[in-house]
Amino acid sequence: MTKNSGESSYRRYLEGEKQAFEEIIELYRKGLTGFIFRYISNLDIAEDISEDCFVELIVNPNKYKFKSSLKTYLYGIAHNKVKEHFRRHKSVSFISIEDTTELFSSDDTENMIIEAEKKQMINFALCRLPKDYHEVLYLHYFEDMPYSDIEKIMRKNTKQIYNLAFRAKNALKEILEKDGFIYEEQ
Repeated sequence: MTKNSGESSYRRYLEGEKQAFEEIIELYRKGLTGFIFRYISNLDIAEDISEDCFVELIVNPNKYKFKSSLKTYLYGIAHNKVKEHFRRHKSVSFISIEDTTELFSSDDTENMIIEAEKKQMINFALCRLPKDYHEVLYLHYFEDMPYSDIEKIMRKNTKQIYNLAFRAKNALKEILEKDGFIYEEQ
């Protein structure tokens, strides 16, 4: 699928092609649920919140103005719904990357096993970062989002996101070095 397939599918859905909405769900469901699951630590709740994000597209079709990618828009909805969930439940916990692998299919299981220890160490360090640091790094590196999309999700301006990312990378590097991990800048 092309980069704009979510947007084009949503346009087709708005024009009456109901099947196009299933394409949107297929395209974004796993990643969106994984993003939510890292905060909620409960797959059932994460799936419910993920479904709520898709319902928002159906119930409020005019809110999405095609000014950002549909993925960015959905992750922004998810970000707000996770915050709302925590306001109601007053707790935050991050889970390990290994616990989220069941959500994602991978043809290259061997590489996942080789990288497991590295991911575990990085995830452990990420979980010790402040929430905003964790979120900006997760969205950028695990969800491959550009900073311009992260701005919209986190509702911060460009300078704030770049500063946050810079401080987050430095804090992560410091934690990893203290843990004996050789940090390689990419």
